[in-house]
Amino acid sequence: MKFQKKNTIQFALLCLTVLVFFSSCSENGATTNTEKNVSIVKSLEIIHPQMDRPVYTLSLPGELKPYEEVTIYPKIKGFVKDIYVDRGTYVKKGQLLAILEAPEVSQKYYSEKSAEQKFKEEYNYSRQSFDRLKQASKRSGAVAEMELERALSKVKSDSAAYRAAVANTSVSGQLNKYLRITAPFDGIVTERNISKGALVGENMSIPLFSVAQNNKLRLLVAIPEKHAASVNDFTKASFSVAGLPGKDFQTTIARTSSVLRQSSRSMIVEFDVVNYPDLNGGEYAQVKLKLQRPDSTYWVPASSVVNTQAGVFAVRSNDGIIERVPVIIGGRIKDKIEIFGDLKKTDNILKLGSEELTEGSRVTITK
Repeated sequence: MKFQKKNTIQFALLCLTVLVFFSSCSENGATTNTEKNVSIVKSLEIIHPQMDRPVYTLSLPGELKPYEEVTIYPKIKGFVKDIYVDRGTYVKKGQLLAILEAPEVSQKYYSEKSAEQKFKEEYNYSRQSFDRLKQASKRSGAVAEMELERALSKVKSDSAAYRAAVANTSVSGQLNKYLRITAPFDGIVTERNISKGALVGENMSIPLFSVAQNNKLRLLVAIPEKHAASVNDFTKASFSVAGLPGKDFQTTIARTSSVLRQSSRSMIVEFDVVNYPDLNGGEYAQVKLKLQRPDSTYWVPASSVVNTQAGVFAVRSNDGIIERVPVIIGGRIKDKIEIFGDLKKTDNILKLGSEELTEGSRVTITK
């Protein structure tokens, strides 16, 4: 009996222990479920967007090109008689580069010149005859009126024939001039694709020469659409090239296309660069532009902007409730960034934005 009573007491204690354990687990589970239904309260610092119009820096790639560059083709068919320049030769405007030979062109010019002289003599004779008849007609009955009119008609006819002959001679003379290939401007010969004796013509696919103006260069930069409005007549830039590391060159804007290219949504601007001995046309450059908006825009700390795969946004607190405001990023100055979106100066923007702050969650704001 005593042994049986002892077992009964132990069994009762065991049951009591099990009940206490399950009661404890049940309470812990209830607490967990309750915590899941309660918003996590955080204390966060806010700022207000600042309206400003600062000068900011934008770094973009650019390309240096000769200020003027041209490929020279022959106007008429002929043989290359003489060549006076080669690749790398510096030339002046109008300087003779090569002479072509086309005997039929020269012969035609001389023929037209002879015809011009013939018509000139006929015109001078008819004009002198008319002048004599007109002088004689002053005496009554000396010259019939019809004779005078016939002489005037002959003058007009010979005059027209002479002018036509002069025009034909001018055309032949111009064709003859095309046999002389000259430089269109001061520059350097960058290509020479002919040799003496070669036959060239107006349908030639390869140019005779290429000439580039290298004492002055054009720096071309494509400005993205969102920065295009910041370009003005006083925009300045500095640039460097890979061939001269550590050396910067300064320039000021010269012209702009004022139209966005549809393919890249960018606007081409040009800077004129007085060439230094070390620069070459055709180089790529890294350009730093000093830009300024025409009107004030919103600026916030860079930490306020969250960049995710879903998009770029700033986190706004509306009476402690989180809102994500989609924004577009503009310029950047040190730790501040320019943003565009549905914003007001009085908005409470979290100084430290985070992707973890979901839409509609509640936070405590620290002023």
